[in-house]
Amino acid sequence: MKQWLNLSGKFIEERTPIIVADNRALKYGDGLFETMRVVLGKIRLKDLHFKRLFDGMETLKISLNGTADPKILEQQVLKTVLKNNINGPARVRLMVFRGNGGLQDFSTRGAGYIIQVWPLSSSKLMLNNEGLSLGIYEAGRKACDQFANLKSNNYLLYAMGALYAREQGWHDCLMLNTHDRITDTTIANLFWVKDGKVHTPPLSEGCVAGVMRAHLISRLAEEGRPVLEQPATAADLTDADEIFLTNAIQGLRWVGSFNGKTFGNQLCSQLFNATI
Repeated sequence: MKQWLNLSGKFIEERTPIIVADNRALKYGDGLFETMRVVLGKIRLKDLHFKRLFDGMETLKISLNGTADPKILEQQVLKTVLKNNINGPARVRLMVFRGNGGLQDFSTRGAGYIIQVWPLSSSKLMLNNEGLSLGIYEAGRKACDQFANLKSNNYLLYAMGALYAREQGWHDCLMLNTHDRITDTTIANLFWVKDGKVHTPPLSEGCVAGVMRAHLISRLAEEGRPVLEQPATAADLTDADEIFLTNAIQGLRWVGSFNGKTFGNQLCSQLFNATI
């Protein structure tokens, strides 16, 4: 069965070459992406996803001209899911790129988007049975600037962290900022629980502005359980009662081991339903 991707509103066979050597996303990582979950024909947390995407496009001064409308992109996402005959849950990657040109060429020539979709296993929508193992990636640092919170195509540091985690036999790596504090992981935002209180690093620490992170913070605030946003160190996590990670695809995943300590998931399991 053919698999299709969506290139700025046109369906193309997934293996068709579509990027030229002069593409700025390829040359400079000049673009943004959203990873979204579609269930029963609806994009989960779509308003948060498109707000982050369009806020990021404004920050990077990327214009999609006539398609710069969340409703148009939403329709294109759902059309792509249908085109690929995915009837169950789907994982979607929507990438926006500036276009083609050199470092000082900021024209919109070739600007556009790519939508890719894949079936999403139902197991991804359940809380993990086995606790994740984490370590720290020491070889690079995240800046704490206006670009740090973006989900950008400039993903080298996270890619190297993911490779290091695999080499060490961990499920994921914790990333550090220039102050040697923990920001997030290669694919998720970080939360920890101490004495019944939920904590997470603030965006000012350089973590990606996660959609599920924002949703969970809002949801817990509505329940009268505000999340405390504060900088995180390895010592804070070692001293925690529980640690868990959030992202838009898998919701919440609990951490079973870090820095020689094991953790349970009592509160994490209670919070899980708020993320699916």
